[in-house]
Amino acid sequence: MKKNLFHRAGVAVIITAMPGVVVAQKHSSDSTVVNLNTVEVVSNRAGATTPVAFTNVTAAQIARINDGRDVPFLLESVPSVLVTGDAGGGIGYSAIRVRGTDASRINITANGIPINDSESHNVYWVNMPDLVSSVRDIQVQRGAGTSTNGAGAFGASINMTTDAPRRERYADVAMSYGSYNSNRQTVKVGSGMFGDHWSVDARFSHIGSDGYIDRAFSKLWSYQGQLSYSSTNTLARLLAFGGREQTYMAWDYASREEMEKYGRRYNPCGQYTDADGNTAYYPDQCDNFTQHHIQLLLTQNIVHGLTLNAALHYTKGDGYYDQYKTGRTLAEYGLKPFIDADGQEVEESDLIRLKYNDNDFGGGMFNIRYNSERANVTVGSAANYHRGKHFGRIKWVRNYVGGINPLQEYYYNTGRKSDFNIYSRADVNITRGLTGYADLQYRHIHYTINGVSDNFDWNTGGMAQLDVHQNYNFFNPKAGLNYTWKSHRAFASWSVAHKEPVRDNFTDGDPRHVPSAERLFDYELGYNYTSRLLSLGINLYYMDYKDQLVVTGQLSDTGNALSVNVPSSYRMGIEMQASLRPLSWFDWDINATLSRNRIKNFTEYIYEDEWTNPISFDRGDTPIAFSPSVIMHNSFNFHVRDFEASLVTRYVSSQYMNNARSAEARLDEYCVSDLRLGYTWHNLHGIKALRLGLTVYNLFDKKYCNNGYAGAGYYTDGNDRIIYRYAGYAAQATTNFMGTVSLSF
Repeated sequence: MKKNLFHRAGVAVIITAMPGVVVAQKHSSDSTVVNLNTVEVVSNRAGATTPVAFTNVTAAQIARINDGRDVPFLLESVPSVLVTGDAGGGIGYSAIRVRGTDASRINITANGIPINDSESHNVYWVNMPDLVSSVRDIQVQRGAGTSTNGAGAFGASINMTTDAPRRERYADVAMSYGSYNSNRQTVKVGSGMFGDHWSVDARFSHIGSDGYIDRAFSKLWSYQGQLSYSSTNTLARLLAFGGREQTYMAWDYASREEMEKYGRRYNPCGQYTDADGNTAYYPDQCDNFTQHHIQLLLTQNIVHGLTLNAALHYTKGDGYYDQYKTGRTLAEYGLKPFIDADGQEVEESDLIRLKYNDNDFGGGMFNIRYNSERANVTVGSAANYHRGKHFGRIKWVRNYVGGINPLQEYYYNTGRKSDFNIYSRADVNITRGLTGYADLQYRHIHYTINGVSDNFDWNTGGMAQLDVHQNYNFFNPKAGLNYTWKSHRAFASWSVAHKEPVRDNFTDGDPRHVPSAERLFDYELGYNYTSRLLSLGINLYYMDYKDQLVVTGQLSDTGNALSVNVPSSYRMGIEMQASLRPLSWFDWDINATLSRNRIKNFTEYIYEDEWTNPISFDRGDTPIAFSPSVIMHNSFNFHVRDFEASLVTRYVSSQYMNNARSAEARLDEYCVSDLRLGYTWHNLHGIKALRLGLTVYNLFDKKYCNNGYAGAGYYTDGNDRIIYRYAGYAAQATTNFMGTVSLSF
């Protein structure tokens, strides 16, 4: 009943208020904040006259809700954003989708430097725990957005700017504790300015949780250090941040039948049958990874109105995951069958495998920006290089007899990728209030993979060979108009974006059919109004894809799911947002996205016998997987002197986990509310600020799932051949709590 009440209230506001995109800060499309003594950013951000849909999230907004949860959960109230988590409690492996597109299609940068993995294009937030404690603000651009570095934006861009040096000395301490033994400890210190030019800042964090899902624990550590030099015309920063994580796997999810039998918190990862026939769980079924980022950032005022931004960067990441596998064919791991104690030949056995990544990523970038009353022009370029080593080892085989070396290697391959781009952007004042925008980018990618994969090729009797050599050349133009008059703003834009296939498209694919790059035409039309009492607006978008890579049910010769280019697909929708401030102690924020996401003329493939004899089915126009048609966020905010409270509600309509519109692969709709409370004391016995906070998540105890997977196959019943479908679901925590204490000195 409570869910329906909030849902109806939200719909009523959507219809009457016509909310829209958030109003941005009042600066033009920017590569840097000009006040060098404040901050510098090597990035490509949208400003008040840039004709794209975007939202700025400030450090103050982040601080009020930051209790140690992963970055995606702190962006959950941004329009069109949907967040998922494996562990169910907001700490551990998590992901973000914008307009239905996943993280591999979202361009993510820190100070303009790519964070997406060069090969998978994914961002693993668990490798950068508590990064937001050192972030000044975050800008989320929806759609193709402005030209940026790294993989193309096929749904959104997320740009994070790290903290600027402070003039005064400071020390901040933050601690959190809550359900499932979730906890965070953060210490930040800064020297303030010394020697008129220098400053040093540092942060150390620990985050831990047992997870809502059984055994889905997380042990996370992170750091950030910064040495800064500033003068009237120069700001330089040497920045290092990184983290180390250990998380127990929870990504296999549970079927509905398993949840009914074992409970919602059941985790099938690491399950096996021991020598006595009892069910057991492998204790080391964990992901272990370490990642370090080093950035050297420079902003230099050359002459009045002309500014240079430059950066050098290097990222080192390495780690492995430890996995128990049951009943595996020994030949797939380079092992020979053995004769057991009973004289029987054993071709399959339980084993433990370790799969490693050892990555190096580095490069440089610059841009020159010219500002005048008539025009703002930015010209920039970047060159980056990635090398990723991927290899696997056998740690243990049950009852194995024969020659096996400790940590025997069974596959090894290396991916190398060079990425170069050059771009030019301009905002030109055409007449009073009317601004024209143009953005031209050329991007070149060279990608190779050599070695053998982790897939066994039954046709050759050995590990599948990899010999990938691909070149891509993309031209990405963007153009638009923005009109601002008093409290009104309207814009229109057209953008082109291209995206190369990811590593799995090659390693799990069919070498005889190389996947093509994807292309996007993005059309945006927006309007917003701002006054002291009310902010509202609306954004219409149409994202037209050519050759989008989607899962069709087809399998490779090695049995892996293939992503196949579909000729035509699209996402279209309306994004609405409103903020009402009727009283000094109360404001109301709401946003909603209504969308239609379709693959035209989709063909599904289902196999008769494992991955042989595929049969095709024409499913017509079908919804794109993991793309709900309605997303809504509502927030009632109260603030009386030093007390604040918010009731936050999010609604997500039903969605499918495959592209065939299968009822058996559907995630049900859900509506979840959180209650946030906080009180701050100022100048209390030598403490600048002391804040106590309490958040009650899932206030009304909704039992829901926000992610999962789906598959299909055949079984026979007599002479009848019947399709069976299976699915796993990521259950999320019921009512749970998190308390926080933060102090500033």
